[in-house]
Amino acid sequence: PTAALPADVGTVPCGNASLTLREASERIVCKDVTAETLYDVLHDTSYRKKWDTNMIDTFDIGRLTVNADVGYYSWRCPSPLKNRDFVTMRSWLPLGSDYMIINYSVKHPQFPPKKDYVRAVSLLTGYLIQSNGANCCTLYYLTQVDPRGSLPKWVVNKVSQFVAPKAMRKIYKACLKYPEWKRKHNPNLKPWMYPEQNTLPCISLSELTLQRADSLENIDESGLSEEKAQHSDDEEPAS
Repeated sequence: PTAALPADVGTVPCGNASLTLREASERIVCKDVTAETLYDVLHDTSYRKKWDTNMIDTFDIGRLTVNADVGYYSWRCPSPLKNRDFVTMRSWLPLGSDYMIINYSVKHPQFPPKKDYVRAVSLLTGYLIQSNGANCCTLYYLTQVDPRGSLPKWVVNKVSQFVAPKAMRKIYKACLKYPEWKRKHNPNLKPWMYPEQNTLPCISLSELTLQRADSLENIDESGLSEEKAQHSDDEEPAS
């Protein structure tokens, strides 16, 4: 089951627009899934391309330390909105039988904003995985994102009520299929667990700067109506 921890969407009214800053928090109990499997699924970019249907592209850019790297992620927004992308610094930490992953947006000189995307900002996003025994765990998700623009209220409502909870269920379903998939795809390759396997180029912290939202383009999509949107199965509310 999925449960909203205070399912908060922080908005500031602006005519018909809901503003810029979005906060969301979710929780899901994953039965028949170990905490380690869930941790692997959130890390494994190769597998993510199999289950994250909203993703356009994702790849790792480079590593900072044995438990921190920089990566790129682009996301398909509901039509007719422009798609968003992120460049984030991610760090992770095993906590006994539990795990934590956090990220926030940075600027990398070789990955500036793209012409056909709106560069969004993750102010802070975090996953906490708590083990509930040998074969069960709970995933807590918290994010504060600036999508860079004035969004229609229907978009904010849809994301908070349908998209975020469904994304959590999608992660859960992906976890159930991951062990079988991993056995056939480099089963021993887990650089997030074994740093000696990491072949990413090293990045110096001096190459990065914190991505400030006010330095990016801010677009107004508040006038776009839901009637114009093309709905996909992944955007429909769950039964």
